[in-house]
Amino acid sequence: MALGVGSTLDVNSLVTQLMAAEQQPITALATKEAKYQSQLTAYGSLKGALSTFQSSVAALAYPAKFSAVTAGLTDTTLASVIASPNAKSGSYSLNVTQLAQSQKLQSSTAFTATSATIGSGTLSISFGTYNAGLTSFALNPDKATKTITIAPGQSSLSGVQDAINAANVGVSANIINDGTGNRLVITSTDSGVANALKITVSADSVGSNTDDTGLSQLAYDGTSPSTSQMTQPTGMEPKDAVLTIDGIAINKPSNTIADAITGMTVNLLKTGTTSLTVKQDTTTVQSAVQTLVTAYNALNKTITALSQYDLANKKAAVLTGDSTVNSIKSRLNTIFNTPLSTAGGGLTTLSGIGIAFQRDGTLALDTTKLSTVLNDSTKDVSTLFAAVGKSSDSLIRFNNSTTDTKNGIYAINVTQLATQGRAIGTVLNFPLTITSGINDTLSLQINGITATVKLTSGTYASASDLATQVQSNINGASALSSSKTTVVVSATAGALTIASNLYGSGSTVSTIADTASGSILGTIDYTNGTGLDTNGTIGSVAATGSGQSLIGTGDAKGISISVIGGSTGSRGTVNFARGYAYELNNLVGSMLSSNNLIDSRVGGINASITQVGKDRGRVNLHLASIEKSYRTQFTALDGMLSSMNQTSNFLTQQLANLPGFTNSK
Repeated sequence: MALGVGSTLDVNSLVTQLMAAEQQPITALATKEAKYQSQLTAYGSLKGALSTFQSSVAALAYPAKFSAVTAGLTDTTLASVIASPNAKSGSYSLNVTQLAQSQKLQSSTAFTATSATIGSGTLSISFGTYNAGLTSFALNPDKATKTITIAPGQSSLSGVQDAINAANVGVSANIINDGTGNRLVITSTDSGVANALKITVSADSVGSNTDDTGLSQLAYDGTSPSTSQMTQPTGMEPKDAVLTIDGIAINKPSNTIADAITGMTVNLLKTGTTSLTVKQDTTTVQSAVQTLVTAYNALNKTITALSQYDLANKKAAVLTGDSTVNSIKSRLNTIFNTPLSTAGGGLTTLSGIGIAFQRDGTLALDTTKLSTVLNDSTKDVSTLFAAVGKSSDSLIRFNNSTTDTKNGIYAINVTQLATQGRAIGTVLNFPLTITSGINDTLSLQINGITATVKLTSGTYASASDLATQVQSNINGASALSSSKTTVVVSATAGALTIASNLYGSGSTVSTIADTASGSILGTIDYTNGTGLDTNGTIGSVAATGSGQSLIGTGDAKGISISVIGGSTGSRGTVNFARGYAYELNNLVGSMLSSNNLIDSRVGGINASITQVGKDRGRVNLHLASIEKSYRTQFTALDGMLSSMNQTSNFLTQQLANLPGFTNSK
């Protein structure tokens, strides 16, 4: 039955008006939800601004940013240069008179075809230096003699070439046809006079190991032309690079020179004269500092727009009075306004480099002042931004720190310098002969790695000659070289000492045995076979020693320094401070991390929105019940009114039929 049928009552209109009044709770919930949604949007904007700001401070949070340098040459065709962060500013005169060159050897025999048979056996490649008269050959102590086995199936010219190249022992091989035949050319991989080649043959499948047949056709000894079947082409002798830097004569085995000027790698391209200029890359730092100021001002603008109360219009912003926003502002201001009293770079506040707050809360940068400080050798801007330790002792090197390290000035006291593990032999009688199969095998353990070494046979005139050969053989052992483990073998008054390359308790030389041990070391003293770690205190608190490093505890927890020389006792101080960029990067990072300050607030807002949805559902159910009740009541009323109208009409009709009834109308 349709509402209002049979009556003059507009029931639909009445129910609609009554339900409109009942909708007020829904309207209130919608208003509340809109507010929450606007807060979510506001926090999204805030997180974006914080993220951009964090990127800008992260770029200044580490010392390497401030140590960048640039280098340039007036003649870029003469050399190229690369400057590392520890390069020092300066100008240098560079005069190159000779480029380094690798030695090349060619076979005396011109083979008719690349498939021609040479022979099988073993090639031993030694690296070293021939004296000016080619009467002696001194081994390179840093490069071990290498062996290449040429199997019968590799005995052709091309097979020998491939076997040499596959061995990867510090030489390369090529076949060149000179018009008369095919010659094998062997080239030392490394340039320099100390990388000249000596090639000996053993187990030659044809003839002897020193004749002009079989594999012996590849033998070479610059001191013995009569037994050399390979020759050195004219102009293919090994050469060092010869140059002067500011008039100082320098010889280097390679055209890539990384240890002449501190922090500079110079790659020589040709002979000639040029000038080299090195200077600090202040442009990059200035740009990064300007980016930080710009990003902070953008962040401040966002925070102001989201939280400032509009006095003129008496209207609050979305996050006016929000505790999270207030906390962010307070914590940022605390960092900016805390002086770095323990920084060791001659700067303690941002105002010292021209950064200052304005009345409106923004930052301004005085670029002229910043440029002046960056070019002041007495100031270290890195200490103002990064977590940096500055040592007063040049042999105490600051390595790193952790977030646990507190700002402070820490006194350093060294009670034990780090040492290397070493085994010391007794005095030997020279000349001393090493004979293959008799006393040429040495087994030993270096830094916990066991290796077996074959020493080069021969007669050694002095302990220094023997030390050079033994060091070369040990360092060439694959078990050691693959793990970058090396030794230094030295000779003192006729006695050899084998020392590990490491420092500290992990540095060990032990278990030296086998046939050569007695011949080259005699009675072995292992008293110092295990190295000692550095010991001492940082800030008067015992530090943990590891090799040459000391790691602090207490307030200095996490700070790491290296003691690379000097003596025991008081060693000055390390000034340490966590710079502004470092602190801001950590702070903003924590604010943006999951389940932290902002995410917790956003989580609370999302929970409130979820609750609004639940409340809306309950209210809608309640309203549906009320509407049903209204409709039920008005349906009944409509029916009653309809019935009354029908009764009225019936009575009127009946009265009209009565005699003498007169309708007043």
